[in-house]
Order: sequence, then structure tokens, then C-alpha cells
Amino acid sequence: MSAFRPDGWTTPELAQAVERGQLELHYQPVVDLRSGGIVGAEALLRWRHPTLGLLPPGQFLPVVESSGLMPEIGAWVLGEACRQMRDWRMLAWRPFRLAVNVSASQVGPDFDGWVKGVLADAELPAEYLEIELTESVAFGDPAIFPALDALRQIGVRFAADDFGTGYSCLQHLKCCPISTLKIDQSFVAGLANDRRDQTIVHTVIQLAHGLGMDVVVGADPNLSHRADRILSQGWGPAFRGPAVDKCRSVLAL
Repeated sequence: MSAFRPDGWTTPELAQAVERGQLELHYQPVVDLRSGGIVGAEALLRWRHPTLGLLPPGQFLPVVESSGLMPEIGAWVLGEACRQMRDWRMLAWRPFRLAVNVSASQVGPDFDGWVKGVLADAELPAEYLEIELTESVAFGDPAIFPALDALRQIGVRFAADDFGTGYSCLQHLKCCPISTLKIDQSFVAGLANDRRDQTIVHTVIQLAHGLGMDVVVGADPNLSHRADRILSQGWGPAFRGPAVDKCRSVLAL
């Protein structure tokens, strides 16, 4: 097999991936370290390529963005995730919230109308959806705040992904309708031994909780037991565990 080049995809190949049903969503649980209980899940996009196998988003999303296909693929992701959440609700599973990543190219003044339409088509109550935005999108353009706030008012929650890696202004934390901060994994990698990382994570968690926000740590699956204890005993945020193809068995408990 020839070496893989992420920039080697053509627009027709990527468009056909949607048409031929090659895209799929996997789900990883969000676990509360204090109780060990499942408190949510996150939808993860994968491409089951006919010759290369299962590809993570980093190997094709950059080309999706540059080719202008993100609105189409992003719409499929949100719609599919909401339909899956609806099906889980029909099985009378315990209530939880499903997080879905949305790209910058999908966010605009009519963003709230689009999301409301997807929820209506899926017959999913808004309170079951959490939309993850990158830090630059969540805090970078105050013009989108009204659209986000309109969705927040009907029950949709928003998370700032990879918090701490961008250039967000603390002033925006007061204005932007964000409910969850997801601390970037780079701050967690040295959490067991690096006092600076411990201080940063501790401070962000205290700040978020003081503002009434939840905190999720995008942690490494190989997070040490010592770091696990620091998070659980000291601050108790939710923890995104290692990715799993299906989380149905744990969510049905």
C-alpha cells in the first residue's frame, strides 16, 4: 500500500464518501470521576475507506474544510447524531447529553435556525444536545452570540473545545453562552508530575465552577492513576475516556 497523504483526497472522493455511506459516527462516553457514572457521550466522525480502512478525522477533515464540503458533511454529522440520540431515548435509557463538534464554517447568523431544524427533523428535545465549538469560534466572534443564546434558551448547551490553547479573552466568558469548558489534553499530559499544569487546570476548574460552568478534561487514555486521583478528589470534573466504537452497553445500564 502506498504511503498515505492527507492532502491527496479529491473533492469527488470525499463527496462520494457521504453518498456511499462510508462515513460513520462512533461514540465515546463522558464519565464523572467522582461517581464513575456515565453523564454523556461525544460523537466522533470516522471514514471507513474501502481500501485504507477506518480513518480518523485528522486524516481527511482538513481537505473537507478546504474543498467546501464541510457544510454538507457537518449537516450529516449533526443530523445522524441527533437521530441516534432519539433512538436511544426511545429505548428508555437513562437521560444523558450527546456532544457534537461543529466547525467554524457552519456557524453564522442563522445557525440557530439550522440547528432548530435538525432537532425538529430528528424529533429530539433540545436539552439532549451539546454543541462543541473550538475556542476561537466560541469566543472569537461576538456577532454569533445572539444565535448561540437563542439555542441556549431552548435547552441546547455549548462547550468550548480545547480551552486554553487559543487567545480567548476572559471578558468573553461573561458574555458567551458557554456551559462547558473542555480543557485541552496538553495540560493534562503532565498533570501527575508538573505543578504548573496542576495549577493551570485547578485554576480553570475553579473559574469555570464559579461561573456556573461544567468542566470536561480531554484526557489521555493512558492518564496515570495519580493524575486520575488529582482530578477526582481535588476537582472532580467529568473525563472523556478513550474512544470506543459503541457505548451502548454502558449507557443502557
